[in-house]
Amino acid sequence: MIKKKKKKSYTEVYALGQYISMSAHKARRVIDQIRGRSYEEALMILELMPYRGCYPIFKLVYSAAANASHNKGFKETNLVISKAEVNQGNTVKKLKPRARGRSYPIKRSTCHITIVLEDISFYQQYDEYLMYLKKSVYSNENRNLTCYDTYSSGGLWDKK
Repeated sequence: MIKKKKKKSYTEVYALGQYISMSAHKARRVIDQIRGRSYEEALMILELMPYRGCYPIFKLVYSAAANASHNKGFKETNLVISKAEVNQGNTVKKLKPRARGRSYPIKRSTCHITIVLEDISFYQQYDEYLMYLKKSVYSNENRNLTCYDTYSSGGLWDKK
């Protein structure tokens, strides 16, 4: 089996939280609210949401931003959550003793959360560069361009 090599992006930074003691379903409920938002907006949403899963996700988003500013030198105002995913982890199984010598199974589910932040200033600089190129190419007024509309002039086949 051939593995595809993942392209290394120079604008992406991620943080990975593994074996967080929370079900993947509860974490996805929070992650869906912050996916695609800016870093500062995501932090405000996570602070104000009443769910228990917000705190570990808040720590992960904060950690990813710290990775971005420390390792790559990105500014936090330009960061956007480009990808956020939750995968199911191991389930810890325990037995709780009950009355009359019986036991009761307890299942503690865990999840793995990945937060990917992307720096959008690179794309803004790229767009500005494209606009500069468009201006330089189309700024020549001496060029005489004439367009012929085939439909208003009778079409391709003139039946007279």
